[in-house]
Amino acid sequence: MEIRARYTLIGIFTLFAVAAAFAFVYWLNHAGGLTKQALYRVRFENTVSGLLKGSGVQFNGIRVGEVVALHLNPENPKQVTALISIDHDTPVRADTKVAIAFQGLTGSPVLSLDGGAANASPVTSTDNQPPLLSADPDAGQNMTESARSVLRHIDAVVTDNAEPLRSLIANINTFSGALARNSDRVDGILSGLERMTGGGTQKASAHVFDLKAADAFPSLAKIPQGQLVVPEPDVVGSVFNDQVAVVTPSGDRATAFQAKWPDTLSRLVQSRVVQSFENAGYLKTLGRQPDGLKIDYQLLIDLRSFQVVMSETPTAEIAFSAKIIGENGNILGAKLFEARIPSSSVVDEASAVAALNQVFEKVVTDLVVWTCKTA
Repeated sequence: MEIRARYTLIGIFTLFAVAAAFAFVYWLNHAGGLTKQALYRVRFENTVSGLLKGSGVQFNGIRVGEVVALHLNPENPKQVTALISIDHDTPVRADTKVAIAFQGLTGSPVLSLDGGAANASPVTSTDNQPPLLSADPDAGQNMTESARSVLRHIDAVVTDNAEPLRSLIANINTFSGALARNSDRVDGILSGLERMTGGGTQKASAHVFDLKAADAFPSLAKIPQGQLVVPEPDVVGSVFNDQVAVVTPSGDRATAFQAKWPDTLSRLVQSRVVQSFENAGYLKTLGRQPDGLKIDYQLLIDLRSFQVVMSETPTAEIAFSAKIIGENGNILGAKLFEARIPSSSVVDEASAVAALNQVFEKVVTDLVVWTCKTA
């Protein structure tokens, strides 16, 4: 008997504990938990589709309570009154705006409160009822209804302007038909505009041509001593620095010629001048850059002209000035080198480059010999 009585007490205690736990959870969720709650009424003049008892209440995006009850107004079928329980410290004012917000695309709706002005008066209760807040007339309109409303407006606009739209479509058909019938003329007009503005696809360079170093030199009685450095020449005036320049007598580039050098003209001339000195065999030490070398002489070159002029008698011409600078910066010598070779056979890019190579061989030979005699 004592064992049965003990089991009975344990069962009663367990049931009491479970009931107390349920009661605590209910109080925590419905009576506001450990914070003091305030009740408000919210009146909607439209549908509150999706809003349920227990839906959350947010103030400026922060959850402050929940919907306690929803009531219909028997005297006005359009009105719905929601009773909400929120934190007592929530700053609800007379100008607080009420709306229904959706949490994400598929989330449940919540009642949203947006704070008003700080100096606005608080909401007061009347007739011993919770304070009343009035929602925006469109607060309960969901996204589907909004889309339907927009579609109805679009349909109304299209219906009201059906005749002008028919005329517009007919004009578009007429215009497109006219373009189709005159497509050849349109292509011609566009091609003319491209030529006028310099647009369109640029013609690719036909060939890349090289410049040859001089390799035939006379013997010298006296060979200069010391180290010579040939820096990269400076480009002066309108010298084309990367293209084989074939120009008209006025100096404009001849568009029929699109040949290019393998490098910029200044670096190409530097390389071929150094090679010419090496082919001559006059100097024992020769360099391109002064870094790391004891400089006895520097040969400074300024390119002034390097082109073929397409006149009645096509002429290849090259002109550059050269200075020899000593170890102390003194100018040991200066000279202008220029040469022109008339030729009636310059009719294409290969002939133009051949003529320039012929002139370059002459002036570079003179440059090497003059430098070695002057240094």
